[in-house]
Amino acid sequence: MSRSSSASPSSSPPAPWRKPDFRRLWFGQTFSQLGAHASQVTLPLLAVVTLGADAGQLGLLRAVEQAPILLFSLIAGAWVDRGRTREVMVLADFGRALALAAIPLAHVIGGLGLPLLFVVAFLVGALSVFFDVACQASLPRLVAREELVRGNSALEGSRSAAQTGGPALGGALVSLLTAPAANAVAALLFAVSFVSIRRVRRDTESGAGRAGDGTDRAGDGTGRAGDETSRAGDGSDRPGGGPPGGRGAAGKGACAVAGGRREPAAPGLWPRVREGLQLVHGDPLLRSVAVATALFQFSFAALMTVLLLFLPRGLHLSGTAVGLVLAAVGPGALAGSLLAARLPGRWGYGRVLVGAAAVGDGVMLCVPALRGSAGGTVAVLVSANFLFGMCGQLVNVSMMAVRQARTPVRLQGRVVATINVVGMGLTPLGSLLGGQLAQCWGLRTGLLVAAAALTLSPVFMALSPLRRVGRSLPTARL
Repeated sequence: MSRSSSASPSSSPPAPWRKPDFRRLWFGQTFSQLGAHASQVTLPLLAVVTLGADAGQLGLLRAVEQAPILLFSLIAGAWVDRGRTREVMVLADFGRALALAAIPLAHVIGGLGLPLLFVVAFLVGALSVFFDVACQASLPRLVAREELVRGNSALEGSRSAAQTGGPALGGALVSLLTAPAANAVAALLFAVSFVSIRRVRRDTESGAGRAGDGTDRAGDGTGRAGDETSRAGDGSDRPGGGPPGGRGAAGKGACAVAGGRREPAAPGLWPRVREGLQLVHGDPLLRSVAVATALFQFSFAALMTVLLLFLPRGLHLSGTAVGLVLAAVGPGALAGSLLAARLPGRWGYGRVLVGAAAVGDGVMLCVPALRGSAGGTVAVLVSANFLFGMCGQLVNVSMMAVRQARTPVRLQGRVVATINVVGMGLTPLGSLLGGQLAQCWGLRTGLLVAAAALTLSPVFMALSPLRRVGRSLPTARL
């Protein structure tokens, strides 16, 4: 599950829309998210519909796409803190466009197969990790601190819209065109993002890369469980937040000279990574956030692997219907964002976290009982996914607020990356497990087991320190 930012707006916060660079970032990020969510449907449907992949192969494909979250998140978080975010996003968009464009080309020359699909899925997943971290870190470098709330709201709104439109677009393209052609359209979406973000002119280098920068700049970003995506993630829909800028060295030297004295060198990559790991491990609240996220993302990865087989093969739904069902999570997430502004302050963060997770995860237990491809079946699936998305976003926003409040500003980026690794790192194993469940026990039984496993996350939260968080957020650990 992805994590959304939470902040208290000022009485009259300025709008970042007047800044051309922010508009270019928002426009590019919107198309990038749309391409990412569309490809999360077009790649699995290509494997199932065109290449005839079985349950085990589909589980392996999803695991390959999710593995970069575990492999690269920590490195991306620390690396982006010290570099230019625009270049990272531009290269990620360019690489993802090329990778997806290879699919229709291979189809034309007769070279399309599962091995190529595995390579493309890994490249898209790896580049998405770097794009997401860089995008989250870029906002506080482009807008003033008092504009962060509205800036984050705009980026989160476009992410939620893409979460709705991306799967629907991907499923419709597979039905109207072909699966290879649908991936070509996804490549074009990344190309549009490349052109827009490349036009960002303001310096997007962090404080760690500037000479004589004596101040810290930091801001919180947005994120999922997948971005399942996440997905990271995330989920989502992968969890997230913007890495802070920091003090740094001049050029490539070990020290910077400021005001006639030598400044100490900025910490190396691995010491910065270790600092984030130590904070999450040592703090009970942050540790609980990481474990609850891991339990959810592992189970959700297994569930989605079986569901992507169950919908077209078990219920015989068309690609358009599959996209419509998956897209219902998006409007639910928007509704959950609105509820998240009120419910935690009224009932307490702990109660909201446990209650929303129990309802949202529990509703998926009804899906294995559905039969047939009639309109009633599709309506039930859409309703279940809407409720799942609403409760999931309510958990996302509330948990993000707890995490941000508990984390010192200078460690926001590294704590997010650490929780991404812990939370999303098990998703490849979850996808593999989902494939094995479907292959060994059948689609319905496998889906039921995966849905039951989702309830482990709210059970853990009910027994953890998160349950005791009241109407007021915790203070930052110093």
